[in-house]
Order: sequence, then C-alpha cells, then structure tokens
Amino acid sequence: MTPAQTVMSTGTLTSGPLLARLETLALVALGGFAGANCRYVASLLVPGLGGTLLANVVGAFLLGFVFYESRYAGALSAETRLVVATGFLSSFTTYSTFALQSAQSAVLPLVGNVVATYALGFAAVVAGRALARRTAGGASA
Repeated sequence: MTPAQTVMSTGTLTSGPLLARLETLALVALGGFAGANCRYVASLLVPGLGGTLLANVVGAFLLGFVFYESRYAGALSAETRLVVATGFLSSFTTYSTFALQSAQSAVLPLVGNVVATYALGFAAVVAGRALARRTAGGASA
C-alpha cells in the first residue's frame, strides 16, 4: 500500500490513519476555539478598526515566528504548529472583519486601515522571523 493510499484509508477509530486525521482535526479545533475566544476578548478591550488591526498584526507576528522557528530551529512539534498556526491564529486573526470594517468606514479611515494592516502585517512577519532567527542562535535563510 502506498503512503497516499494509507492516508486515504477509512479504517476504524483505532487505526492509524483515521485516528491521526481525527487527532489533527481535534488539535485544529482546540486551537481555533482558543483563538476565537481570545479574539472576542480582544474586541472587547479594543473595539472597532483598532482592535482588528491589533489582532491581525499580532497574529502576523506570531505566525511569522512559528513558521520561521520551524525552519531555523524546529523546536516546535508539528502538533504544536497545528494548534498555534492553523487553529489559534486562524481564528484570532480576521480578514473578513478587517474587510467589513474597512468597507463601512469613510474613505480616509478605509485607506489608512488597509495600508496600515498590510504594512504592519508584513513588518510583523519580518519581526517574527527575526525573533525566530535570534532564538535559534542566528540561523540563516
């Protein structure tokens, strides 16, 4: 049986491939639950455009760190990356709210929010990469 066939197997709950897929779904769901709740609390603390901008920039920084940490040091397990990146950060950050709030704003705040979100988001990923490099002892690339 090829690896692709093994992954596509529909075994019982105790067989490897199905159990691994269920574990992955559970990890993503757990992270998503936590991320969505943290996003809700953040929206209460900093409502409106500012809160969405803050969540998206913090999320971009953390995602940059998690991604580059795995390239430079690899200390985070694949399961941790699933929980944090795919689960938590996907629920914590929010493109749809960013788009809706921007579209509902007057022209100047709309443009400012779009420019700030993208500029600060890219800068946050670069900062996350720098932190990952530093924590890995200066690894390159």
